[in-house]
Amino acid sequence: MNIVGLETIVFAVEDIASCTTFLTDYGLIPVDVTEVGGRFEALDGTAVVLAHTSDTSLPASIGNGCMMRKTVMGVADQETIEAITAELSKDREVRKLADGSIESTDDSGFVIGFQITTRKALDLAGEISNVPGSPLQRPVNHRAVDVNAEIRPRTLSHIVYFVPDPVKAEAFYVERLGFRCTDRFEGAGPFLQPAGTLDHHTHFLIGAPPFMQGVEHFTFHFSGPTEMMQNGSRFIEKGYQAFWGPGRHIFGSNWFWYFNSPFACHIEMDADMDLHDDNWVPRVVPMSADASQAFLMRHRTKWSPGKDTPHNGDYD
Repeated sequence: MNIVGLETIVFAVEDIASCTTFLTDYGLIPVDVTEVGGRFEALDGTAVVLAHTSDTSLPASIGNGCMMRKTVMGVADQETIEAITAELSKDREVRKLADGSIESTDDSGFVIGFQITTRKALDLAGEISNVPGSPLQRPVNHRAVDVNAEIRPRTLSHIVYFVPDPVKAEAFYVERLGFRCTDRFEGAGPFLQPAGTLDHHTHFLIGAPPFMQGVEHFTFHFSGPTEMMQNGSRFIEKGYQAFWGPGRHIFGSNWFWYFNSPFACHIEMDADMDLHDDNWVPRVVPMSADASQAFLMRHRTKWSPGKDTPHNGDYD
């Protein structure tokens, strides 16, 4: 199954206006947004889609207060659409929608969609560091920091589900849709990669009681850690609340910064995720704070040294 990754995540919300402000402040680009919803795109066209809870065309909520109604994955071609339709039709309904996409449910009850990807190819340099001895350096006189830079997410990265049966949930994505496990937290669940991408994961499944089933977080890739940190700092300055980070994960190696969101889940900013091919051997470790992050930092308001600065190393 040539699934290339997440295409859109659809949420049903009551307050379109405040959610529009939130996603725009995050850096997404509003497209055809009205009082009843619209798209919020990354640079490659992958997106969050908002709709009002009164929209009867939406799939039903999975419950537990989960506001996500559907996760749409992009595929490479019509042959993949037909292959997924044939596979899932063996034991569940597969609905063909007017736009040519298909819609069904996974074994945890989440509504999933598939469409031929419309994401745009990007030809944009990412962050490059001037590391002594490295053959790859920034050009001479090229500044690494622009305090006025416009920062936009590059692409929709991954989503994390709370699922009541992670073994069953994993089997569906691996055996029915051709995903593979790239790493695993014992006591939590697997990181899963579809066949059409090298990204460490597009899905992470966490075992949880049925009353918790829903979305833990979703995220977009940014161009590098500097952009992620700068955008996260701006986000805090606008009044949004950080939940976890900034820091760097071990599995996937991606930089991360998580924030509370109006979507009954967290939203992350991430950067610099590992790429893996079929030669990669998945790691398995017990879930713990030490396994989850290589390091964790603490944000503080801007500061500069001056005559009133203490000299004993205590800057709190």
